[in-house]
Amino acid sequence: MSTRHLPFAKSLFLFACAAFLLSGVAAAEPLTLERIHSDPALSGPIPRKVQVSPDGTRVTFLRGREDDQFQLDLWEFNLQDKAMRRLIDSKKLQPKETISDDEKARRERQRTASFRGIVDYSWSKDGKRLLVPLAGDLYVIEVAAPDSGKRIATGNVIDAKVSPLGKYVSYVRDQNLFVADIASGLERQLTKDGAGTIHNAEAEFVAQEEMDQSSGYWWAPDDSAIAFKRYDESPVPIARRFEIYADRTEVVEQRYPYAGAKNVLVSLHIVSLSDGNIRAVDMGAETDIYLVRADWSAAVNSINDNTKQTAQLVFQRQTRNLQRLDLIAVDPVTLKQRPLLTETSKTWVNLHDDLRFLESRNAFIWASERRGRKHLYLVDLNGKVLHPISGGEWGIDKLLAVDEKAGQVYVESNRDATIDKQVYALALDGSTANKPVRITKTDGWHEAKFATNGTLFVDTWSDPKHPPQVSVRRPDGTLAAWLEQNELNAKHPYYPYLANHLPMEFGTLTAADGQTLHYSMIKPTGFKPNSKKRYPVYIHVYGGPHAQLVTRHWGGFFEQYMAQKGYIVFTLDNRGSSRRERQFEDALYLNLGKVEVADQLAGVDWLAKQSYVDAKKIGVFGWSYGGFMSARLLAQGSNKIAAGVIGAPVTDWSLYDTYYTERFMGQPKENAEGYKQSSVFTHLDGLRSPLLLIHGMADDNVLFINSTKLISELTSRGILFDLMTYPGAKHGLATKANKLHRDRTIEAFFGKHLMGK
Repeated sequence: MSTRHLPFAKSLFLFACAAFLLSGVAAAEPLTLERIHSDPALSGPIPRKVQVSPDGTRVTFLRGREDDQFQLDLWEFNLQDKAMRRLIDSKKLQPKETISDDEKARRERQRTASFRGIVDYSWSKDGKRLLVPLAGDLYVIEVAAPDSGKRIATGNVIDAKVSPLGKYVSYVRDQNLFVADIASGLERQLTKDGAGTIHNAEAEFVAQEEMDQSSGYWWAPDDSAIAFKRYDESPVPIARRFEIYADRTEVVEQRYPYAGAKNVLVSLHIVSLSDGNIRAVDMGAETDIYLVRADWSAAVNSINDNTKQTAQLVFQRQTRNLQRLDLIAVDPVTLKQRPLLTETSKTWVNLHDDLRFLESRNAFIWASERRGRKHLYLVDLNGKVLHPISGGEWGIDKLLAVDEKAGQVYVESNRDATIDKQVYALALDGSTANKPVRITKTDGWHEAKFATNGTLFVDTWSDPKHPPQVSVRRPDGTLAAWLEQNELNAKHPYYPYLANHLPMEFGTLTAADGQTLHYSMIKPTGFKPNSKKRYPVYIHVYGGPHAQLVTRHWGGFFEQYMAQKGYIVFTLDNRGSSRRERQFEDALYLNLGKVEVADQLAGVDWLAKQSYVDAKKIGVFGWSYGGFMSARLLAQGSNKIAAGVIGAPVTDWSLYDTYYTERFMGQPKENAEGYKQSSVFTHLDGLRSPLLLIHGMADDNVLFINSTKLISELTSRGILFDLMTYPGAKHGLATKANKLHRDRTIEAFFGKHLMGK
């Protein structure tokens, strides 16, 4: 059709559009669910598992392929020639990848179940070799000749490590610990009794899932010995799970430690590499305990007092009620023990990975929340606190690195803004305890990976407007090189959708006890604040401890999609959320859901008062703990919440595992009323709003029985609901197809009940 037959204004508009397209700037495209879950990744080529080589000459990382973001290869950035190259092609190393059930379960625990190819790797201490596990086999790669990888072990190998001096490779196979000499390839089996319920050198289920403990063995720094965990899971009750797949049903007898039930029997041992002799470490008379951490101290030649301290085995033992944590040193020759320190709490003691033994003096760095906020302390080997390294009305997230020569300690913290993460430098001597120097300058979210000696770090930064940008930086924060600038230019995968990208706003509300709650909001496309139009609200909730959703970083494509579809997208971090002071976390103790629901409903009440919100069309979605929260919110707030999606929920805390649940609730026999009040079923009679229940039918974390019990209770009450279950899916719905279908289902549900579609 010729434009000369159209009105002048419309002709002018079409002419402008044509000029815009011819100018080389892409027209804005609507964000779609299909594009969110297709390749290449919308965030751009983001490096994963970033490491700095021991000699500081390379930065290595995993990266997905352009045609398959979940197939990972190993890449390097050479700091000398500033060249980036693919170091190891996972498809060439192993063209046909088959993953064992054990490895699948391990990846589920580590939240890497979606990925294939190289999902992990490690450096030898001399920086000359890389250790790459792939589909149950183990390869040693000479960095100088990466194409000549040597397969050193086969057959369902897990948790592989290079020994500190680089002579051996260690790994676990069939519940036993092995080592292989790298030069000769000769394999030795160090433990022999691993079978059935006996596991050697592995972390048990709750350790992997709840303690962030992915390994069950630890090398002595001189390659002389290995300390390892041994556990017997025979006391743990068997949960007979039916994993329902599309074409079959498998009955899995999983030993699952329900809250209040028996845990594994755990012990600690040292095996000598010279003669294979295994000796048990005395862990005390109490057997119902957790071995939560173990490591070796440094071998110190102190220049200050001219004393020598050989490397000690150091382990952390936590009581079943999680209110006491002991740090204990063991002489590896005599097995004589001495306590270093003890942490106690009236609620629970949080674990951390912030223990660092100094190499220049007989002392170590330790993190503690004993004063209400997490701070670092320097402690001598007699357990005496020498001085605080950090202090004041703020706290650290974690210890990143220690540069003993420069006397500097590097940490991550939200000191300047609760919704940000920044890197700070502190003096090891404590002189700047309340005056840390911020070395990441840009507001937003920084994830830092330091070289072992603290001489450089890799900084991954983003904010809601910028996808992750990865740079190599000096200790003062100045730029050394770009690893991935990831600019949002015409070549970026997100560029076609950039013009429609909606900004994220942040604000605060006040909880009933006066504490500050942070929220984020995305207002919908075409939002007009002063009009009479009122918009439906999509609330994304998690609400559980040790998580924070309201942060100033990139991501949340589904939330962006929902805002572009006309919803106000709202997220609130209630009391109990992480990266806050203990008073904020401890508020939920002994009654999960009470203060969390109160805070979320306060957020709903605030929304309902806004002139642009349709208070009759507020919906909520949550997964896992968020599924528990969405169920509780519907049950207690159906007069305020129009519809909700409950994803993989814990519905009864007696159905979840010991370590997580008892940390916040105690044992059921000691807190029967708390368990009753925390259960979804206690409040279910108040549920009146439409709901959609979603769960994977092979979930081994939040067991499917949580949902089948909810289905039964809803049915008995005559409550109609929508249901979507995914055959063969675990807790994370790992496949693209499942994730896309889930998002389509959620959108359709809210479209029906909030948009009237």
